[in-house]
Amino acid sequence: MNTLSIVIPALNEAENLPAVMASIPFAELEEGGWRTEVLVVDNGSTDGTGDVARLLGARVVDQPARGYGNAYRAGFGAATGEVIATGDADRTYPFDALPRLLRTLVDHDVEFMTTNRLARGNSEAMKPSHSLGNHVLSAISRSLFRNELRDSQSGMWVFRRYVWQRLDVRSTGMSFSQEIKNAATRAGYRYLELPIEYRKRGGQVKLNALRDGTENLRQLFEHTFRRARPVRRPMLLDRAAQEFDTV
Repeated sequence: MNTLSIVIPALNEAENLPAVMASIPFAELEEGGWRTEVLVVDNGSTDGTGDVARLLGARVVDQPARGYGNAYRAGFGAATGEVIATGDADRTYPFDALPRLLRTLVDHDVEFMTTNRLARGNSEAMKPSHSLGNHVLSAISRSLFRNELRDSQSGMWVFRRYVWQRLDVRSTGMSFSQEIKNAATRAGYRYLELPIEYRKRGGQVKLNALRDGTENLRQLFEHTFRRARPVRRPMLLDRAAQEFDTV
């Protein structure tokens, strides 16, 4: 069987984890030939997030150094799957879409897949200010990195583990999300962006729009001056994206 690691960063998400774990279609994934492990990265929680994750059958990775990027570094380092899938622990990302995403990854020989939450049908799940910020950052990212990705901030990706092992990604916070996409596409890995459903968050919003937005802008411009070692010419698979319209 193929092996899949689902990596979920979590900071005080004990109340959301039962619904998140219940949304992962383990039986369908197994039928599709995927042996799946779930890693919850406890990023310094104080509400028993790690204990809840263990009770639900996840493998817990402790990362006391807080930060979105720090959490993912720890999770990716502990993952054993040939393919890694990601998503937040706040109930916003559709883990039930993983079987379809994985089929597209395999059928189209994609190396790095990211997702687009910014379609009109998802507008009620995101604050207008956050939606505007995502659109602005994504537009700047596209202009700098020429990769045509519509949602540079999306936190759901599916990719071959070797891609992560060969990337130079430095962010420790929220800018990790845009940096891993820009690093992968700039290096020349075969990539694809697909639309997904985006759902209302459960619990407390942790995003600081001004602080995180400012840091993301700084990181974008810093990244443009960084030397890249291309792997091969990129391939954006428009036909697959059109066929996989889930919104």
